[in-house]
Amino acid sequence: MPGHEEGHGHDHDESREWDEVYTEDGDTPRFSGRVNGTLVAEVADLAPGSVLDVGCGEGADATWLAGRGWRVTAVDPSAVALARARSAARDAGVEVTWVHAGLLTMPDGTGVHDLVSAQYPALRHTNDDAIMALLGAVAPVGTLLFVHHDMTSRHAMERAHEHGFDPGDYVAPADVADHLGDEWVVEVDEVRPRPGPLPDDAHHVDDIVLRARRRPTD
Repeated sequence: MPGHEEGHGHDHDESREWDEVYTEDGDTPRFSGRVNGTLVAEVADLAPGSVLDVGCGEGADATWLAGRGWRVTAVDPSAVALARARSAARDAGVEVTWVHAGLLTMPDGTGVHDLVSAQYPALRHTNDDAIMALLGAVAPVGTLLFVHHDMTSRHAMERAHEHGFDPGDYVAPADVADHLGDEWVVEVDEVRPRPGPLPDDAHHVDDIVLRARRRPTD
């Protein structure tokens, strides 16, 4: 069977919360099953290597990457999402290492990944721990790709608060960019239209895309 799963040290409360999110509509997948368009565009010029997919959800990105020769480690706190992801990878006939954990509790992978992909992650601010974990997972000459909805407009903020969501509680691309020191080269840092097709009820039409490369060590 393609793929295997590691489950060391995951946070049970976080896992339960995300399982509830993924079962709101029963067995119906929460997302489209399509790879994120920004990921496709931004990795087109990268040679396949080791990739960490942070918050992999139902596995569309991980499956797509594995199908193009990447050695994929995909991490998510939801067992429900990972079960669906494993099924998608099995149907596609690709190999993925699935890790049942949050970013801060996953097995150590410091400085080993040629690409760390975080597509719309829900990473809470925890004394910058999440940011440092993201940056620390990137190998020398590796790439960090962090994509999130643009929540800076008044409308987006109002919609978020209507749903009981405070964007300030979560790591944004600007937070990550603020932690990029001299050992990083920022290749992309921009707002761009969200790749379509968008759902009819989409509240966010623009994304912030941050792509940075770690310089080689001396």
